[in-house]
Amino acid sequence: MASKNSCVQPAIPKLDGHYDHWSMLMENFLRSKEYWNLVEIGITTAAEGSESGEAHKKILDELKLKDLKAKNYLFQAIDWSVLETILKKDIANDLWDSLKQKYQGTARVKRAQLQAFRKEFEVLHMKNGETVNGYFGRTLAIANKMRTHGEKMDDVVIIEKILRSMTTKFDYVVCSIEESNDLDVMSIDELQSSLLVHEQRMSQHQEEEHALQATHGIQQGGRGRGTYQG
Repeated sequence: MASKNSCVQPAIPKLDGHYDHWSMLMENFLRSKEYWNLVEIGITTAAEGSESGEAHKKILDELKLKDLKAKNYLFQAIDWSVLETILKKDIANDLWDSLKQKYQGTARVKRAQLQAFRKEFEVLHMKNGETVNGYFGRTLAIANKMRTHGEKMDDVVIIEKILRSMTTKFDYVVCSIEESNDLDVMSIDELQSSLLVHEQRMSQHQEEEHALQATHGIQQGGRGRGTYQG
């Protein structure tokens, strides 16, 4: 008796915007159905070399039926909004080639852009005088662009990048965060909150120092005026 799992059909890969990955999965799927050769070369080429007459017509009819099945799989893998933009879809080979022309150029551009964003992310550092919120905004903007262009980036990568690229005045709090927290489970919001508290304390301390210096200066000025002999 056959098991239930033997009847389970593999899911049709959906085109989700990452063409290179999808085309690899879809080719493998069509190969498993023994339709890939037809999709790759087309009905006409596949029928070449067959006998003439009834035998040729029979082979051609079989290929047309296979092509309909292959094209049906491709239709199920593509959203209607994408399908509307494909001009040639009479046979599976036309549809596949049209998708390839449409998306491979776009994929190439996205890869080049991703490489540029990776370099920008690598050299990113907090600037002197930059606020915590300002630096987080810059870092997350680049990270989100990388993710949009296909980069699989966990939050811990962003957290580690921020911690090792803060200015030296944050050294103490960075060490404290790394020692007292599991960065793998820490959220970006938690990190930002901790650094903001430290930033506010430093700002408050600087204000107190300025106020103390100003008071000390006034007192010295007052004593100086009192001892002026003229």
